[in-house]
Amino acid sequence: MSVEAGVKAEKTNSAHETASGATNVWRLLCVFAVGVVLWFIPPPEGLQLQAWRLLAIFVATVAGIIARPLPMGAIAMMGLTALLLTKTLETAQVLAGFANSTVWLVVCAFLLAGAFIRTGLGARIAYLFLSVLGHRALGLSYSLAATDLVLAPFIPSHTARSGGAIFPILRSLARSFGPDGNVDAKRTAGFVTMATYQASISTSAMFLTSMAGNPLAAEFAGQQGISMTWGGWLAAAIIPGLISLIVVPLVIHAVYPPTIRHTPQARIVAREQLTAMGPLRREERILLVTFAALVGAWAFSGALGIDNTVAAFGAIAVLLLFRVLLWDQVAREHEAWNTFVWFAALIMMASELARLGVPKWFAAVVAGAVGDVHWAVGFLGVSLAYFYSHYLFASNTAHISAMYAAFLAIALTLGTPPLLAAFALAFFSNLFAGLTHYSAATAPIFFGGGYVSAGTWWKVGFLVSLVNIPIWLLIGGLWWKLLGLW
Repeated sequence: MSVEAGVKAEKTNSAHETASGATNVWRLLCVFAVGVVLWFIPPPEGLQLQAWRLLAIFVATVAGIIARPLPMGAIAMMGLTALLLTKTLETAQVLAGFANSTVWLVVCAFLLAGAFIRTGLGARIAYLFLSVLGHRALGLSYSLAATDLVLAPFIPSHTARSGGAIFPILRSLARSFGPDGNVDAKRTAGFVTMATYQASISTSAMFLTSMAGNPLAAEFAGQQGISMTWGGWLAAAIIPGLISLIVVPLVIHAVYPPTIRHTPQARIVAREQLTAMGPLRREERILLVTFAALVGAWAFSGALGIDNTVAAFGAIAVLLLFRVLLWDQVAREHEAWNTFVWFAALIMMASELARLGVPKWFAAVVAGAVGDVHWAVGFLGVSLAYFYSHYLFASNTAHISAMYAAFLAIALTLGTPPLLAAFALAFFSNLFAGLTHYSAATAPIFFGGGYVSAGTWWKVGFLVSLVNIPIWLLIGGLWWKLLGLW
């Protein structure tokens, strides 16, 4: 590169950074304006002044999480600072979220996820499935979905699990379909990409610890008197989840079929990788035993009398003791500690809003406007509105933060059975991530592979939603009836 070209490139980058910085300043000002406007509006009838001011700061914080003028952790810290400076809450109330057991459960799950990925155990599991099922394109998608299902209970980040562990393997396999530019190879890689991504959002819905927003939804439900345990979540999700994992790839295979149906080279690649990895190492064996014990403790926490967070702390302690996980690695887990800050802030604000009666007030206002309808009809409308409003969001967590508690309160006011409403909306909080190529942080990673156009992604995403909604709402509803959840 010439000196002139280098100077030109540097100026271009500087211009982009300046434009981005200006955009972020405007976004931050808009977020600030939202909070200020709400702050000075007189509280509506039925709400205390403190509740209304807390709601103003909460709405501004969620708006910041959606607009992203700053990282989520920074936005959360600004929200906490606003609560303290305005004396809307006392210091002990503001800091209470950092002592919440659900917050620490999520942090522990992130730390466990790091150990799973660093040891290579996740990749080994993927190649094992691929070596058996990878002889067809449909089998490849099922192999990667099965890998995601195995990893999901321990990795609470859809991005880390599917984008960080699964997608690189998918890219490697795509090269075995044919050379770059080959139309058939690209079409086949596109099918595997969409089938794998759509399956990954189903696995995210199946476990309380498989997506960072799931414990947030459970906490919001708990504030309205609804208990959602790890074992209870799995029991409710297992049947609709497995059906979705089987059916969705078949639907995508029908509407966007791969042109290369047989993929024997993929099995060869998988077996070569397994040979190169060698037998299970000491760290992997310890991980397997630890995770098996942890899942047992989570699933039977009620009978064993062991809190989920206590069990997770125990697993971390074992991995530290046997040096599978090092303390320096724990300290460097950026995503875990970033989540700790914004998650604690949101849970604290939501708890205080619930204590002050804001969700019940909002639900009563909406229910009064809706009128007298049967709860089943009303809840169907609430569920669909919650699901398809995700076209406006680029984050599951932001959507849950903004709307889950309010929509759950509306459903309860309409007379919807509590567990039915809480679980259905919680599962939808994962499934709507399949709608667009920007609907979750993982979507741009898969879309960025270049195998699928935006139009095709939206079309397939909408068709899959028409399949997933009946599976989880109707078949799931019947299953929950058999479980006695309603």
